[in-house]
Amino acid sequence: MSETARLKLVIAIDGPAGAGKSTVAAHLARHFGFLNLETGAMYRALALKAIDHDLDLDEESEVLALCDTTNIALEPTRDGNRVLLDGIDVSRRVRDGDVTAAASRASVHPRVREWMVAQQRALGVGGGVVMEGRDIGTAVFPDAEVKIFLDAAPEVRGNRRYRQVASNVHEPVTVTETSVIEEMKARDERDRNRVQSPLKPAPDAVIVDSTGMSLDEVMARSEAIVQGYLDGKI
Repeated sequence: MSETARLKLVIAIDGPAGAGKSTVAAHLARHFGFLNLETGAMYRALALKAIDHDLDLDEESEVLALCDTTNIALEPTRDGNRVLLDGIDVSRRVRDGDVTAAASRASVHPRVREWMVAQQRALGVGGGVVMEGRDIGTAVFPDAEVKIFLDAAPEVRGNRRYRQVASNVHEPVTVTETSVIEEMKARDERDRNRVQSPLKPAPDAVIVDSTGMSLDEVMARSEAIVQGYLDGKI
């Protein structure tokens, strides 16, 4: 959809796991009064359904067969998105480690990604949204007015993810920081080398490497990028 057909702009935030996409997207949505659509949660919801049906996540045909009977909805709230899978709230379950790992495997399948991209485009078709994922600026909304690619060294991202897991008082810590970093490197390898929509910055994306930045600095830099567009400076 062209910019003239949209009433409000689309902000696309891409990057690898643990780069801070969800945090930055939520902040930008609040700051600019947009809706935050966390598309990665949609892949996790589909993966959860595949787990519940005891499917082989590496078999594209098995995962794809679920799509025709699957309804995934995101309901933005002040505290983040509610994730509804076939009408059931699975917001907490899709954050669990086994579902996250399963989503990485399911999302490499080209036809599954085609189906998911169509769902994501429908969510953001009117603009006024911040969408974060791994291929928003390259596949879902290549015409997004603002594109940000968040990145950081895998060791930094792994440490952030481990601290996030360790801070969850409701779940026992069953992983080590080293194992989280190794899983993150493996996930990077899958995401960057998949056939359909590999993880990479869009040609016109602004790359923000947060390896040596604080969260406040990352959010301030992201704010400035969006504001620069709104002020006609980009």
